[in-house]
Formats: sequence, structure tokens, C-alpha cells
Amino acid sequence: MNSKSYQEEQRRQLLTWLAASPLLALAGNQNVFAEDAKELVRNFTKRPDPMVWAPNTPLDLISNPKEAINIFDFEAVAFTKVPPAHFGYMTSGIDDEVTLRANRTSFLKYQLRPRRLRDVSRIDTSITLFGTRWKSPIIIAPTGGNKAYDPEGEVAVARAARAGGFLNILSNSGASTIEEVIAARQGEVWFQLYATSSPEVAKQVIRRVEKAGAPVLEITVDRNGGRNQESLARLRRLDPRNCAGCHVNGVGSVQGRPNYNGINMTGVNMQSSNMTWDFIKQVRDTTKMKIILKGIVTEEDAQLCLKYGVDGIHVSNHGGRSEDGGRGSIECLPEVVKVAKGKVPILFDSGVRRGSDVFKALALGATAVCVGRPYLWGLGAFGQPGVERVMEILQTEFTGVMQQMGAPNIAAIEESMIYRGT
Repeated sequence: MNSKSYQEEQRRQLLTWLAASPLLALAGNQNVFAEDAKELVRNFTKRPDPMVWAPNTPLDLISNPKEAINIFDFEAVAFTKVPPAHFGYMTSGIDDEVTLRANRTSFLKYQLRPRRLRDVSRIDTSITLFGTRWKSPIIIAPTGGNKAYDPEGEVAVARAARAGGFLNILSNSGASTIEEVIAARQGEVWFQLYATSSPEVAKQVIRRVEKAGAPVLEITVDRNGGRNQESLARLRRLDPRNCAGCHVNGVGSVQGRPNYNGINMTGVNMQSSNMTWDFIKQVRDTTKMKIILKGIVTEEDAQLCLKYGVDGIHVSNHGGRSEDGGRGSIECLPEVVKVAKGKVPILFDSGVRRGSDVFKALALGATAVCVGRPYLWGLGAFGQPGVERVMEILQTEFTGVMQQMGAPNIAAIEESMIYRGT
């Protein structure tokens, strides 16, 4: 074959390849693509390496939870089923959503350093928290208003937690009561508290939760002011429904949060901008429940946690929903661990999407790792079975990473298994 014929054959093969490649999706139609293809050929040097044969976006929506390959398959389905305003509330960060994105990209700064020739034929992922043994360090995080995604809401989540053997934490902004969730879980449930502007209201909620049997109270300390949730605002405009049809007392009203039932909320602001360390001391003197502070991201506040006698620290930036400072939650973890020195358990959340994310957080010193949005994708997509499958996928991935890293149990996960790049 002469040089000219060879070039023509190479061009033909390239155009054939381009016609079947993901680049076709950029064209809009075949005529436009033909012109774009000619330009690509003129500027062509080499094919991409590695080739992207299976992009990580679902070309066809899954029709049942068993079809899911990873947890992101549920997000696309939830988007088609959950009303736009509700989906917007769940997916939003604030302002430019820099922190929301950093929660994901910051995980890439930490690389794994596997250890070889270790017996990982059996993997034990169990941990013990405050005397209770759990099959996994992965926890279902507190999220509000789950009935916005499925009619059974938090009850469906609790049943999924029971089916998979996971610990779940109920948010006091949830649409189900602590009593309902404990009954559905048929076991231990922790409770997360937004203190509001009234210490007396907080104490009444605490007494109710303790009476119901919750052994652990998480106090969220990072919701101090308003927030500009731009994604929510824009998606809400696409929602044709009349919000007053469901939110008869207004969006975010206390009437939609039944754990406040029977409490006089007149003049009470749901934000806790007046909360100080003195309030934490008051709670410590009020309840026998274990107390965890959720939203700690600095070593200074970690030191104060120990000073005021809290039982656990939860490193979290609220999934990018509190401030838009730009630091991923995983980047905050090491300085808190340095202070805690194993004296109290450390929970971690924000941006967790893979089993490898769980492993990285544990290697950096977390005791357990909470997930939020992913199980809401499962809930919005398929209800309880969706939540079960999301948690199953994360647990399966995490177990596989432990094997690859040479860690047969949680105690074998070491900081030396993590390398922080630039």
C-alpha cells in the first residue's frame, strides 16, 4: 500500500471510530458531526489514553435497585421522581458551592498505599461505639424531611438500616418522630438536635428523646445563620406545584417537624446563632445520654470539646450546606484527630461516595463514617429497597478496599496506608 492509500485508510478507520465514540454525543446531528469530524482529523495526533468506553453516567436509567452498579445510578433516577424543589433542597450547597465540590475533590488528594502478602481471606468490618457493636463503620447520617423523597420517609430509612445492620441517626428536623423510628429500626437509634434559639425548647426535646430510649445525642453546631441555596432556588422555579398544598404552615415550619410536638415554639428561631459552650455544659448537666458535637472542623474547637466533656466529635461541614469556605471535610479531619488522640470517638461525613472514601477517612483517624445524600438518592428512587442497595454497595466497596489494602479488620487500617499528594 502506498503512502497516500495508507493515509486514506487511516482516515477512514478514524472516522469509523469517531462515529461510534462518545464524541458523537457532542455533535447534535450527523451533518454537524461530519464537519466536526473533518476538523478533528485535521488536528488529530493520537487517540485519548485511556479510552473512555463506558462513561460514568447512566445512558439508561435503572429500573430497580439490583441493576445499580454504583450509588450514582440512584441519583439520576431520584432526579426524575422527586419533585424539583425537594430535589433542589437535598442537592444544594450554598453560594458558589465551592465547599460542596471540595468535599469530593479533596478525597483525590489522598492516595492509598496498599500492603501486600497479608491474609485478607476474611474481612471483619465491625466496630464498637459506646458499648454497642456494629457490623460496619458506615452510618446513616441524619437528614431532614425524608418524606419529601418517599411517603414513608425516615421510617423506610430505619427499616433499611435494620435490614443491613447499620446504625442510623434521626434528625430532629425529620418528618417522623423518634418513637416511630425506634419502632421501625427495632434497635438503637441516635438523635441529632438543632438547638434552636431557645435552650428551654432544646431541653424539652432532649427529655423526650432520652425517654424514648435514644442513647446518644448529636448536637449540630454549624447552623448559625441564613444560607443562600442557589441550586434550590433555581430548581424551585421548575416546580409547578403550589407549595402551600403540602406546606400549609409554610416551608420549614415547625409543624412539619413532629419531634417538637407539644412544645410552645412561639417566637423561637430554628437557627442557633446564640448557642455557646455554656449551652453544651447545660446539656451535659441535663442528660445521661452520650453527647457528640457535629460540625467541628478545627483543632481549637476540638480542644474545647474535650474541655467541656463531650463524648464524641463529628467532623463535618454539613455536606457543604453551612459555609462556603472551600475546605473539604476530609482536609479538616487530621487536625481534629491530632487533638482527640483517641480519647473520644470521631465521626466523619461530607462527600463520601465510595468505599475508598470510607477507608481514607478511617486511615486518617475517623472511628466511623456517615453518609447522607447517597441514601436519599436511593430513597427518592426506590424507597426502602433503594436505601438498602445504596448501603449494600458502599459496604461491598469498602470491604473490597480493605482486602486490596491488606487490612483484615478495622484495627489494621493505619495512617501509613494513606499518602497525601499535592
